[in-house]
Amino acid sequence: MRPVYDSADAQRVHILLHPGERLKKHVTPVDVVFYVLEGEGLVEIGDEKQVVGPESMIESPANIPHCWYNESDDDLRFLVIKAPRPEGKTRLL
Repeated sequence: MRPVYDSADAQRVHILLHPGERLKKHVTPVDVVFYVLEGEGLVEIGDEKQVVGPESMIESPANIPHCWYNESDDDLRFLVIKAPRPEGKTRLL
């Protein structure tokens, strides 16, 4: 995880998941948008799961559990855009 933009209004983070890696399920206090740059991944938001690939944009509402899995043989890279900038912390589940 690498921050690429952080202002009073928004945050943007670049995430790289190697094959077999995943993010822990968590909840953010603001809406989040994911934009897939490279690879294919499984995104879970609430009770829904979806396989997504490059140039996919996925929205995750505030306070809904979400996580990512890279079950492929290739790297998965995506941007996380949080707006407005969260004042509270992300909560792991």
